[in-house]
Amino acid sequence: MSTHHEEEKLGRIYDSQLTWRLLKYLKPYKWRVFLALALTMVVTPLRLVGPRLFAAVIDRYITPALGHKITVNAAFHGILWISLAFVATLILSFLFQYGQVRIMQSVGQQTMYDLRKQIFGHLQLLPMGFFDRTPVGRLVTRVTTDVDALNDLFAAGVVAMVNDFFFLVAAIAYMLKLNWRLALAAFAVLPLMFGVTWLFRNSVRDANRQIRTGVARINAFLQEHIGGMAVIQLFNREQKAREQFKGLNLAYNLAFKKAIKAYALFYPAIDLLSSSGYAMIFWFGGLRQVAGGLGIGVVAEFYMYSQQFFMPIQDLSEKFNILQSAMAASERIFKLLDEPLTVQSAANAVKLETAKGEIQFRNVWFAYRGGENPKEEDWVLRDVSFRVAPGQNIAIVGHTGAGKTTIIQLLLRFYDIQRGEILLDGINIRELQLQHLRQFFGIVLQDPFLFSGTIESNVRLGTASITPDMVEQSLREVGLGPFIESLPHGMATEVTERGATLSVGQRQLISFARALAHDPQFLILDEATSSVDTQTESLIREALDRLLSGRTALVIAHRLSTIQHADRILVFHKSRLREEGTHQELLARRGIYYRLYQLQYKDQELRLPVSGGVRAGTPLPAND
Repeated sequence: MSTHHEEEKLGRIYDSQLTWRLLKYLKPYKWRVFLALALTMVVTPLRLVGPRLFAAVIDRYITPALGHKITVNAAFHGILWISLAFVATLILSFLFQYGQVRIMQSVGQQTMYDLRKQIFGHLQLLPMGFFDRTPVGRLVTRVTTDVDALNDLFAAGVVAMVNDFFFLVAAIAYMLKLNWRLALAAFAVLPLMFGVTWLFRNSVRDANRQIRTGVARINAFLQEHIGGMAVIQLFNREQKAREQFKGLNLAYNLAFKKAIKAYALFYPAIDLLSSSGYAMIFWFGGLRQVAGGLGIGVVAEFYMYSQQFFMPIQDLSEKFNILQSAMAASERIFKLLDEPLTVQSAANAVKLETAKGEIQFRNVWFAYRGGENPKEEDWVLRDVSFRVAPGQNIAIVGHTGAGKTTIIQLLLRFYDIQRGEILLDGINIRELQLQHLRQFFGIVLQDPFLFSGTIESNVRLGTASITPDMVEQSLREVGLGPFIESLPHGMATEVTERGATLSVGQRQLISFARALAHDPQFLILDEATSSVDTQTESLIREALDRLLSGRTALVIAHRLSTIQHADRILVFHKSRLREEGTHQELLARRGIYYRLYQLQYKDQELRLPVSGGVRAGTPLPAND
């Protein structure tokens, strides 16, 4: 599935609903935010003082000294004191702005910390159906890139925009009061500036959309092709993959060139207009000064104010991008956070302290698609009913797609059924707390998952009650004792991502050790021995004989050696439970299980454990 479609969205520059939701994350830190905003009332006047001091130096001391109206000594002392005052304003402005930045950076990082925790916590509660339809890369983007976009807004954007807003308002008011004619001359270029900024924003907006889309497509391509590198090399697809990546890389490159072109035109245009504004000040102010109606210091003061005034306007495009990216990121984040928790514990959920070991399915209907009213062809399980007594070892067999693994996923409540009931010790699993339901189960899958860490941590999975001795004993019981002893660091040996440094069989055995160490009441094996050799499977069988004692087990397997000793075998075919019984009973019935045996299992047994036997070449019964 592609991951780039959502990245193409560029939210509105301002969205009031999203803004109010974002502000809620600042609520725990509201006093720090108020302090940072209050400092603006100090920073803005300090920014206005500098040009006024320069004007005072020119009009009070430099010009009179040149005209011999005051002594050089008096001018020197006056300039010295004003210079010291100017340095003091710079130091104070630095300190207050430093405080602002420190406060908002701290608030921004703390807010992002809270938001990331909330997103990850929400992800852990979402049903498996959500992950079935959502690419991993998109979820990683939500927790990283999108949250960083909000950090840019909280940590820097808010303070900068507030500071700029107050300064612009104060500067306009002061310049109009000081000399409204000269102020209007300075502001004459503003309409053109806003027009250029608006055109640039639209241009760079499209470029940014293409850049984000290009990044998303490259990420999706890399994730897929790095994960499938063995297949690419096996089928000599390197050249084709390079050509595909070249096309994606070129599109990304062209998008960046488009953005560079927009910036290359925008900043010189703004500089030109700014210079035009300065020229208007010098022309109009110069004429007024020559006519004797304006001091040179006032002209210089206006020039300095104009420099500070035009600077925030030049940064408007960057502010637009920060705000727009934050709105788009927040929209995607809140869409994820609003994803409903369709599978969760009920408000009055029952906490089951101990489990006897009984499982019962009553008229269960389930479909992955279609919600509460799936189409006829979408049903994966149809009216399935069976009971597993405490301590029984039940095997589940059937063709691919018959619903075997679905039984396990429903029992663990990864999905909720549309009709019927699933009972654990006579209690509907929807009435049980999810964590207490799942803590009774140990599961070994066909494709074992190992986390980065040590072998010991992968067995314990953070369970404090499992001691290192218990971990070592579990590893030895599944036949990994010699392997662990051969490692320089033993159980403390580091495991890379997904256990890439271990063989498939070793990863599978560690999964068995994990189940053994947790000592569950229910054991689930889903094709668990498909990745180990016959000798290793024999070791596992000995460990399982001890593990299964007194426990209820559900086993999904193709290998006959795994299921032939089961207390009962459930045979699924076309979404329904068609047959059940022991291995010998089902073979004697010569139904679906008998055909599966003929097709898949016959070569795995040395003899047929059914009276009368089944000879090679016996015709198969017709499909039911």
